[in-house]
Amino acid sequence: MIGYIKGTIEGIMQDGILLENNGIGYRILTSGMVLDRIGNMHQDTMLFTYLHVREDEMTLFGFPTTEELDTFKLLLGVNGIGPKAALSILSVLTVRDLSLAIMAGDVKAITKANGIGAKGANRVIMELKDKMSFDDMFGMEDGYNDTSEIRAVHNSNNVEDTVLALVSLGYSEFEAVKAIKQIPDADRMESEELLKAALKKMF
Repeated sequence: MIGYIKGTIEGIMQDGILLENNGIGYRILTSGMVLDRIGNMHQDTMLFTYLHVREDEMTLFGFPTTEELDTFKLLLGVNGIGPKAALSILSVLTVRDLSLAIMAGDVKAITKANGIGAKGANRVIMELKDKMSFDDMFGMEDGYNDTSEIRAVHNSNNVEDTVLALVSLGYSEFEAVKAIKQIPDADRMESEELLKAALKKMF
């Protein structure tokens, strides 16, 4: 099985790239979010790959990080979610945003993906809720360095009150938690102060 391919981008398509390695051009499908940051023609890149085999076809899928690849494979394990649907989800949600949507049970966030309805989104939530790690939801690149600190923030009464307040204003729980986790020292803020800070993150 091919673990990754390193080569030069010789073609950029709507659903993937053509990656040249030692005279061989590999057509690798990927998400729209990856394509937005993949680079330019003739630029070197590396993609971690997954070979999807069907009776009449073999297709390579690739992602710049193992986290994205692992999440893609998790999505493929959901009943009724094939490669096209999995790419559609990862085209609108990052790994961490998807993890957050799953933890929050936010069907609306997942149905933003083309071709994913409420039933499909519910299946993703039900089947992956116990498989997505806490670290997938909150990473160092989000501005936090300590998972224990994040747990304290997430479990704070003021944070819970602020999430409920934002939901009552029409925001989804997914949007509320995403905004709050961008605020330094959220667990030390009073509810009213935290609500004002979170609302600023919404615009």
